[in-house]
Amino acid sequence: MNIFRLTGDLSHLAAIIILLLKIWKTRSCAGISGKSQVLFALVFTTRYLDLLTAFISLYNTSMKVIYIGCAYATVYLIYLKFKATYDGNHDTFRVEFLVVPVGGLAFLVNHDFSPLEILWTFSIYLESVAILPQLFMISKTGEAETITTHYLFFLGLYRALYLINWIWRFYFEGFFDMIAIVAGVVQTILYCDFFYLYVTKVLKGKKLSLPA
Repeated sequence: MNIFRLTGDLSHLAAIIILLLKIWKTRSCAGISGKSQVLFALVFTTRYLDLLTAFISLYNTSMKVIYIGCAYATVYLIYLKFKATYDGNHDTFRVEFLVVPVGGLAFLVNHDFSPLEILWTFSIYLESVAILPQLFMISKTGEAETITTHYLFFLGLYRALYLINWIWRFYFEGFFDMIAIVAGVVQTILYCDFFYLYVTKVLKGKKLSLPA
């Protein structure tokens, strides 16, 4: 495993932990898109079904279990434990406009037309757009709490580092996965405006705001 993938995994884990701690410590999920979190739970569920069929390494298995467990824990906190604080009035993105096209694309463009491979491909495509309900929610409210922006920053950093990981693997291992790379590029592009605002505002102590 190269340093970019390891750092990417740690950034991803940091994002998840930041979000969980934010919700648990404040006893509130205000400003968090439950729809994005449901999509991420769906991403991990469909991607890591190979837990039932293959063992790669203890690290690999542990990270998969952690991602799945944390994703469902987050959904539980939002929709059950702290349901009263969930801002459903602003979390109105139509997720079916993401899930249905992504599902169709996974059937049409994949590496191997088998159930596990189609579901893995679906998870890759879906992850690239799963953050859209969160960004849409921020645009509707016009601002985001600092801790939420930290979560989004580490989530975006994880994807950017994974792109570098794919480049590294192609250069040194000759490994090339067009599906993962294209989806990663799309996801990173979605974060570009946010990264700019994070650097120019949040890191300077200002509150992140987007045009409503």
